[in-house]
Amino acid sequence: MSMCAKESPVSRYKVVVSDQVFPSVDLEMSMLAEIDAELLVAAGGVDDVLAVAHDADAILNTYLPWDAESLSRLERCRIIARYGIGFDNVDIDAARDAGIVVTNVPDYSVEEVSVHALALILAAVRKIPWADQALRRDKWAIDEFRPIRRMSEMTVGLLGFGRIGHRLAEALTAMGVGIIVYDPYLSEGPDMPELVGLDELLARADIVSVHAPLTDETRGIIDADAVAGMKDGAILVNTSRGPLVDLDAVTGALRNGKLSAAALDVFDQEPLDVTRIEGVPGLVVTPHMAYYSEEALEESQRKATTQVIKVLTGEEPDYRVNP
Repeated sequence: MSMCAKESPVSRYKVVVSDQVFPSVDLEMSMLAEIDAELLVAAGGVDDVLAVAHDADAILNTYLPWDAESLSRLERCRIIARYGIGFDNVDIDAARDAGIVVTNVPDYSVEEVSVHALALILAAVRKIPWADQALRRDKWAIDEFRPIRRMSEMTVGLLGFGRIGHRLAEALTAMGVGIIVYDPYLSEGPDMPELVGLDELLARADIVSVHAPLTDETRGIIDADAVAGMKDGAILVNTSRGPLVDLDAVTGALRNGKLSAAALDVFDQEPLDVTRIEGVPGLVVTPHMAYYSEEALEESQRKATTQVIKVLTGEEPDYRVNP
């Protein structure tokens, strides 16, 4: 009499991580186990991921692009949950037409990004990176760093005024900094900073800090013409999305002295080809890290997984982006 191996029970749901960027997915696995969902981690390009995810009920996504063609190959997917704030790597309309909910986590790193933007602003205004480099070359003098402006005498122009812009404005206002805002989706209110047009913001601001989503309207919004419209000696900061800013226009303006400094955490192409910034004066760069803290990472994983659980169990998600 032969003995048959006992088959493993089939999970109720199949969830796939399309591109794993976290130290572990133990949190997701434990949360999904509560609804009898199996979690698989895929790797590679779209075709490699689809080999695993074509029959998934849900996908947890970071950077992998999902266009209409790849979405059409998902046989029963009900939700693509992005770990981050932006969702420009997913064709929102095609997902809606395919009956797939798309969610993001718009509030997971508000503190981190606003603090990073503030740190970049302060570093550029106080010229800390260049002072550090000079001192390491045994230069004990401030002559080469003149002029340095008083923060409370400066105006910061915020291009975009969502959660992160609000948080940054609070910190800057506490330091006595003047704030102006360009955001075409807002109207004047009693607790709002001064709203201005884009051209006026560029012309008036000593520091322009970019906090807009990446859309067809905002892509390349800081181009050569926009840089030319900024104040002579202004500072540009970008911690939002790289393609909003024309990097070559900014580096050119730094080389010719139009801008006194720029501080960038994101770039039009990532990872950054560092040959594009070699020898550029007045430039501070960080490797797309503004979003990061240990706490923010855990919050992103927990909230994205919560969206999956809600959709798979028939609840409305918290952060749906394609109604």
